[in-house]
Amino acid sequence: MALDGILLYKILPGIAAVLPARIQKIYQISHTEVLFILHGGGERQQLLISCHSQYNRILLTRRSYPTPDEPGNFVMVLRKYLEGSSFEHVEQAGLDRWCTFTIRRRNELGDIEHVRLVAELMGKYANLILVGADGRIIDAMKRIPPFENNRRTIQPGAAFVPTPGQDKRNPFQDPVIHPGQPLTDQFAGFSPFLAREVEYRLARGQSFAAILQEIQDSDQLYIQAHADNPQFHCIALTSLGPCLQMPLFEGFDSIYYHKEEKERIRQISGDLYKTVRRQLKHEQQKLPRLLKEYDEAKDCQKWRVYGDLLYAWHITDTKGRHSIVLQSFETGEEVTVPLDPRLDGNQNAQKCYTRYSKLKKGQVYLQEQIRICQNEIQYLEGLLEQLDLADFATAMEIRSELIRGGYLKDDPHGHRRKKKNEEPHITVISAPDGTQIAFGRNNLQNELLTWHKAAKSDLWMHAKDYHGSHVVIHAREASEQTMRLAANIAAYFSQGRSSSSVPVNWCHVNQLKKIPGAKPGMVQLTSYRTIYIDPDPEELRALGISVD
Repeated sequence: MALDGILLYKILPGIAAVLPARIQKIYQISHTEVLFILHGGGERQQLLISCHSQYNRILLTRRSYPTPDEPGNFVMVLRKYLEGSSFEHVEQAGLDRWCTFTIRRRNELGDIEHVRLVAELMGKYANLILVGADGRIIDAMKRIPPFENNRRTIQPGAAFVPTPGQDKRNPFQDPVIHPGQPLTDQFAGFSPFLAREVEYRLARGQSFAAILQEIQDSDQLYIQAHADNPQFHCIALTSLGPCLQMPLFEGFDSIYYHKEEKERIRQISGDLYKTVRRQLKHEQQKLPRLLKEYDEAKDCQKWRVYGDLLYAWHITDTKGRHSIVLQSFETGEEVTVPLDPRLDGNQNAQKCYTRYSKLKKGQVYLQEQIRICQNEIQYLEGLLEQLDLADFATAMEIRSELIRGGYLKDDPHGHRRKKKNEEPHITVISAPDGTQIAFGRNNLQNELLTWHKAAKSDLWMHAKDYHGSHVVIHAREASEQTMRLAANIAAYFSQGRSSSSVPVNWCHVNQLKKIPGAKPGMVQLTSYRTIYIDPDPEELRALGISVD
């Protein structure tokens, strides 16, 4: 659900409490998100403003966000005007879904001036606008030319026109309800969702004044549990049943961090999906052609027979003819021999022998090409699975893998480059009994974990017949609970995560062998045992593993 004016009214005091704050760094972490690194309230703060059409919000966050090396045009303008300046205060426009930050800065002459940063959090119209001291727009995240909206142009140099206010009453100042009229038509800041919750409570005897007081006193976010599209607000959602209760900013991070992380991966590294899918389509179209050619090559013996018949029957005059019918000495049946009308009989016979020799030798080559093509398809399908579950760092490692494999050209300016000695990130957790469990989420992580981080005596797991994670239990023996937890990880981070009773192979690391010339992360098991597990994301989530 979208942010409403009442929620913004509850959010802004928490931000205002750390102001004034000096702006140290500014990053545009996706096409719709800007992260301000501030020093205010005696400590380092992170102010996130998102103008996403569905996930728009503003909050202080302690989460770690990727910071692309190459900033966009808008963030370059923000850096030019705002870095080193100070957020002085923030003010909401009544109970509307937009607010204004007043920023104190020095201009080119060293004189102090005040500019404004306007955050409009209105669904698909969400925007972030920098307004100069003269009231004209310096730049905006989403520019709106006159031909799109002649009433409100958002372009550099245009006069800033605030979003028109709605003729509605402030419920905290005028709490009188007019019967028969929807609450959303009466009061500013009320979304349809909040109106339904208030109407539900009113119908059960709670007074409007008590509900407003509960809103005023709340510093929590109530989130409907077990919902794909979570509903939330700053008061208990009695109309929906039991809810998860969290501090306001922490709650927003819990709801949106991983949702927008997927957006960031698609935006910042979206060409990975495009590259892998394009190459996969190419290989999938190539395989049937190779199989057809191989079937033809296996039928090469007929060309030797054609050449034998042409010589045996002493056929010499074949120019101008496309075929000839000859009797087989072995079966007595008539055989139609194809001819090249440009050649005589001996030349056609020699051509048949040449075709036979070429097809016979080609069988070995085609078998190898079919094997390579099938391995490529399997490898690329595995990469798509890994991208579907990847966080930003994992996606960047997959990018490095694609560059190393020649599928993608290196772009030293467009994307973050890994440091020379930076290793792929392997996830390590502790089982309830304290045993360390490590697993990889892409091929490079799997390769590093299995062959360089795991001891020969450690236990190793992988979902059988599925692309997925390598899981290592750093112990020679493990309890049944730890084994099932590790198997759950292997099953969930594989193609089989939507299935039940997923088979997971396990063995000691010394029972693994590298496959010569194979892609990263490919192994061969000399002996193994199998455990069956139903993937349970809730068990993994309880251990702090991201499964969103």
